[in-house]
Amino acid sequence: MSGQGAITPSDKRRPRVLRPLAAPRSAKAAVAPSRPTEQDEIPLVGANLRRLRVRRGLSLERLAQQSGVSRAMLSQIELGQSAPTINLLWKIARALGVTFSTLVSPPKGSGPIVLREDSAKRLSSRDGSFVSRALFPFDEPRTVEFYELRLKTGGVEEADPHPPGTTENLVVAAGTVEITIDGGAQVLAQGDAILFTADVAHSYRNRGTVEAIMFLVMSYPESSG
Repeated sequence: MSGQGAITPSDKRRPRVLRPLAAPRSAKAAVAPSRPTEQDEIPLVGANLRRLRVRRGLSLERLAQQSGVSRAMLSQIELGQSAPTINLLWKIARALGVTFSTLVSPPKGSGPIVLREDSAKRLSSRDGSFVSRALFPFDEPRTVEFYELRLKTGGVEEADPHPPGTTENLVVAAGTVEITIDGGAQVLAQGDAILFTADVAHSYRNRGTVEAIMFLVMSYPESSG
């Protein structure tokens, strides 16, 4: 990228905050109401979870031990009786050694794919303060994923470490967000971007007075798909 130095091994794990050039901020981003996960996604997640678990020869008890998700919850997810939270899906994906999108992948399609805003796939935190919208089709495992994130005023989203080598490249489109990475905090305003290694504990906190909107590119190591 023009004007940016190459990342050396010594600073590969160091968060890189990219500040935007000064520009007028006369218009505020429109804030759409958060929507819950659609009910028809629950059976798909359950079917994928069972398929991936059986393929790996894991019992519910063994997967529960490896993921930290209770056997009862795993069973309910597989049966389509419970909608898993974002953090639960991350825990399960890490235990299975797959990407997040693998757990919610529908059958493959062909040709151009248009993702309509009003029918997008959304996942929300338990209290509804954090909403993630996938901006890519869940048609196959991917090493790069693209998301829109929304965090209500005062909201906090705690993220567990992702698989080793996973990176997050995030830009704030509206609001102010404090991102804490392995204990170190960075405050990002509208237009600021950050790149960091996400295989450590990290969190997002909305320190502003309006809903924060972010766009996130997650890149996984080739072996995690």
